Amino acid sequence: MSYVMPKSFSTWQCLVLLSALLISSLLLSVQSQLENRFRYYSCQTVGGNFTVNSSYEVNLNSFISSLSSLPQNEDGFYNVSVGETDNEKVNSLMLCRGDVKPTDCIGCIIRAGQEIRERCPNEKEANIWYDLCMLRYSNHTLLNTMETSPGFYLASDFDFPGEKDAWDNMLKDLLEELMSRAASGGSRKKFAVSKKSGPSLQTLYGLMQCTPDISERDCIDCLTRNIGRIPIRCNTKMGCEQVSVSCGLRYHTSRFYDLTAEEPSRATPPAHLPSPPPPPSNERVREEKGFVIDDTKGVVFIVMIVIGGVVILIASCLVIVLILRKKKHNHQNEMRKDSLKFEFSAVRSATNNFSPKNELGEGGFGKVYKGVLNGQEVAVKRLSDNAQQGEIQFKNEVLSMANLSHRNLVRLVGFSVENNERALIYEYLPNRSLDNFIFDKVLGWSTRYGIIEGVARGILYLHQDCHAHIIHRDLKPGNVLLDKDMTPKISDFGLAKLFDESQISKQFTKNIMATEGYIAPEFRNEGQISFKTDVYSFGVLVLEILSGK
Repeated sequence: MSYVMPKSFSTWQCLVLLSALLISSLLLSVQSQLENRFRYYSCQTVGGNFTVNSSYEVNLNSFISSLSSLPQNEDGFYNVSVGETDNEKVNSLMLCRGDVKPTDCIGCIIRAGQEIRERCPNEKEANIWYDLCMLRYSNHTLLNTMETSPGFYLASDFDFPGEKDAWDNMLKDLLEELMSRAASGGSRKKFAVSKKSGPSLQTLYGLMQCTPDISERDCIDCLTRNIGRIPIRCNTKMGCEQVSVSCGLRYHTSRFYDLTAEEPSRATPPAHLPSPPPPPSNERVREEKGFVIDDTKGVVFIVMIVIGGVVILIASCLVIVLILRKKKHNHQNEMRKDSLKFEFSAVRSATNNFSPKNELGEGGFGKVYKGVLNGQEVAVKRLSDNAQQGEIQFKNEVLSMANLSHRNLVRLVGFSVENNERALIYEYLPNRSLDNFIFDKVLGWSTRYGIIEGVARGILYLHQDCHAHIIHRDLKPGNVLLDKDMTPKISDFGLAKLFDESQISKQFTKNIMATEGYIAPEFRNEGQISFKTDVYSFGVLVLEILSGK
């Protein structure tokens, strides 16, 4: 059983729905990418390298595979060890940003594990940072150890436009509050976010976090070192991120964290920031500047890609829809033609081999015969061999008449083509054409008025109401047939021409094939055709009907 879509649910609605779904999908993808961008990675050589199929590689692969089964927790901190032998054991720490949901946290960790495995293929110690999480592994102990390297920093392209002192004071107040709150967070989560308003109504948003396994003192020391590097690396930049393996800080004039993470201050900040302690002699300093933290360019670029992709998709859909519609229309036309087509032998038999006794009349392109086809009385127009442009006009009339339906138009029953033989098959109208009655004084005024009104309705349908604008071009009494109730029906579309709506104002033809006396002057003299061509012929016809002359 086939399913037919309701007419009310149009192709355009399907296209709009498809576009909306695509845009939503792309925007969700863009949002995900913006919220969890890759930051930095470090492959450490201090711990040495491992060989293919070694115990360490087996343990490392097992660790990476286990990430998808990590339990969700609100703290976002994980410590996993795989292996027995100390030198071949894989020790790991994973930390998600404090405002990240557990499901997003696990997703980020899985992605980080897959990425660092490719970037550091044989190092025993590696570290990787994303916007939402950090992952590190090593063959030495990581838990409960504060380390300030490796690390990285990112800085905005733009400087604060106001006074430097005002910026420094606003930043200092924000960092003091954040450090105090983050360090005092306890053994489950050392995380804090806050904001400060400064000059020119500028708001500065900040975030600090330490791994919860280190002590409060170690957290303060780690953050203090990172704060001490700000004047050299970021100065008055409107955004900065300074991160190491045990702690990190970030601030920006645009909010970058979840608003629900903001809490009132739970601790009194110290009077001033302590001076950064000197780095220990064995500190492994491996820091490089990474990607620019400023989001504007990235957002604009990604949004442009999304818009471009949507435009291309919609354009492609439109092209496909138009092509399919055209194919469907052509297919329907062919099917309609096939349903109207009769074998010429059947037409010949229906008219008694075009017997003169069956002849009803003769027009410009051939004779008309009465016949009986499939038990129905019909009028068959057999096109003559010497009819000028007969084949072209024949095809034109078939195309014009096949889809027309109006009580004041002669109905096309079918057609037939065989070699040079061509025939049009119409419904049979017993009263024949108007020219047999127009000069009859017995024809009453009400009948004459009804004929005028019917012809006018038929012409109006051809000009405005049918699927294509049609100009008859040969409207005359001989082409107006009458049924048994004297209802007029316009016939003989042998000169009909189809027009697009944008072309109806001015069309020209070299073939002035119409009846003298009914031809509009602009049509006769210049070959210009329009709806006025039929209106002129209709006016002449009305005068003849009214005057009987």
